Amino acid sequence: MDLTTGSILRQILRCDLSVSAHKLATIILDGIAWKDGYNGLDRGTAAFTLSTLAEIMGVTRQHLTTLLAELAASELRIERWKPNGKFAPWLFRFGCVSDEVPQHLASTGGDTSLSRESNNKTIFSGKIEITPGSNVHRTTWAALIKAAKAALPCWNVDTQAIWDRFMAFNEARGNTCVPAGFLLGFMRRWQTSVGRPPAAPRSVSCPRSDTGSAETELVRLTRSAPVANRQFHAADLQRRIGAAAYEARVLDVIRKFGCQRFSATLAVHGRAVLAGEIAR
Repeated sequence: MDLTTGSILRQILRCDLSVSAHKLATIILDGIAWKDGYNGLDRGTAAFTLSTLAEIMGVTRQHLTTLLAELAASELRIERWKPNGKFAPWLFRFGCVSDEVPQHLASTGGDTSLSRESNNKTIFSGKIEITPGSNVHRTTWAALIKAAKAALPCWNVDTQAIWDRFMAFNEARGNTCVPAGFLLGFMRRWQTSVGRPPAAPRSVSCPRSDTGSAETELVRLTRSAPVANRQFHAADLQRRIGAAAYEARVLDVIRKFGCQRFSATLAVHGRAVLAGEIAR
């Protein structure tokens, strides 16, 4: 069976499934990437967290697992796997379809229509000027980063933090202008640098007065709590002091240093590690 909306939908309707399983299959079908690179996905795959699917379906996680098992055992043979870590979305694929790309969907070397004329695709084309300290939300790249990261290892990282790390990465290598595709590749390889501290203190916008000491203090705090452990740090600290107190600490750091929430969260974790409230 070819990988097209119509062929999969007809197969869904032909399958002897429960009403809820039919609904779940169509939701997964709606999220399928029909061309390589859409939202950072391979062609024929969709990305969802189980909590998102359960919310859309209006069912419990336990019932959702039962429905997924029903789909996997059906003629649809829906497969799912998680390549990007415990907290990343699951990837889904209809195992009943062929991996072969139909001729009318294959692109030749000079064909750009599939990538540049599709308004509903996440496309990284053009050039990016390397300007450390810039605000990504004042560029056209913010929306693309937000859309593409959904299925990538950096799915839960702040958009500005991704941009700052990308700027610092290229500045360190002497690059002043790079192809936009470099940004998508950088996001796909995020796990290779996930254990490093946030890049470059210049990405933090601190008050003009006493800027140097404020930046130094913020960097010192963020480096005290490895970014790879931020999910565990957040959970441990909220259990210890409560969610409201945790949020108050984050807002206090934002006000004090004038930084992004991602950096403020790491600083709160670092301060707690230094104070012995949580483990490193």
